[in-house]
Amino acid sequence: MSEDARFEDGTERALRVKAEDAEDLPVLAALVQDAVLPASEMKWDRAKRRFACLINRFRWEDKAASERLGRPPERVQSMLVIDDVLVLKQQGLASEDMGEAILSLLTLTFEAGEDGTGRLVLTLAGDGAIAADVEAINVTLQDVTRPYQAPSKKAPSHPE
Repeated sequence: MSEDARFEDGTERALRVKAEDAEDLPVLAALVQDAVLPASEMKWDRAKRRFACLINRFRWEDKAASERLGRPPERVQSMLVIDDVLVLKQQGLASEDMGEAILSLLTLTFEAGEDGTGRLVLTLAGDGAIAADVEAINVTLQDVTRPYQAPSKKAPSHPE
């Protein structure tokens, strides 16, 4: 006899999520909220029109299961890739300090332009931001390691 899959069965699976329009983006943005990344793990390939970064994201999709099972929350390394980038800009990030800097990603938003174009904005803690002017929304998030215990042993929180 076979059973239907349960939501809990997928908690250890690697995520691969793609956003191709403005309606897809909030799901992806929720998954990358509170990710941390070394500035040295960002790469802009102008010829391929691709911006990619290796992030350490909090596993929001596993938070309830962690609490229920009494285990510490987890993070996982993931690739966040934005394709079809025409121009990449940064604000509040000093180039000379970027090598060793650890950045905290607060959110990912989209400002629509004409005919499907627009600007994807990665808002960082400390008033930093990275803006990618894109031909179209083409963003992929893919886990590339196994989950590991969050070093803080706590879920990120934000004062209200």
